[in-house]
Amino acid sequence: MQINPCGEQAILIDITDEDTESSGLDALFTVLRIKEAVSSWQLPGIIDLVPAANTLLIMLDTQRALPKDVAARVAAIDVSQPVGSTNDAHRTIEIPVRYDGPDLAQVAEALGMSAESLVAKHQAAVWTAAFGGFAPGFAYLVADQPLGNAPRLSSPRPNIPAGAVGLAGEFSGIYPQPSPGGWQLIGTTTTKMWDTARTERPAAILPGDTVKFVEVAQ
Repeated sequence: MQINPCGEQAILIDITDEDTESSGLDALFTVLRIKEAVSSWQLPGIIDLVPAANTLLIMLDTQRALPKDVAARVAAIDVSQPVGSTNDAHRTIEIPVRYDGPDLAQVAEALGMSAESLVAKHQAAVWTAAFGGFAPGFAYLVADQPLGNAPRLSSPRPNIPAGAVGLAGEFSGIYPQPSPGGWQLIGTTTTKMWDTARTERPAAILPGDTVKFVEVAQ
């Protein structure tokens, strides 16, 4: 783990330095463990936590929390604790899905299973929102039972509708708004991923939340 200053009011935790073998999902879950531990401290000087695949940015009010003090506490975190053991503030969210995506059959074949098996595995997995993506309301979701490494489309679609449920690499995700994209589309949901009318929490899914997909009739 490397802990470096990021300007004068933030520190960046990077867990993919040369002294660690963490990579892929291992690295991602380590980031989530650190984020949960830091959240559990409830330090007034911590303004925001921004997780990514291999890093965690901690934004600070340096009048209330010194970077060197926070860095020392981060270095002492036990990253062997399972995700969810230090912070109960996250929610479990059920997402209804019609598994009617145009890429369902081809991505199932690429993963070495039938479309039916892929649908079953997608629902059986417990997904964790790891970090935010390219648009407000988009969350990269990782499974406790990985489905495999889903290839992205060789040519991205110019317009994917809001509510499309996709797979790419080891992630699942839901498009919050119409946009281009190269994920393999396996279904659709009516759940709004981003709604500014929800003033306290416009994003349906935030990093650290648990997600369960539930099939609904087409």
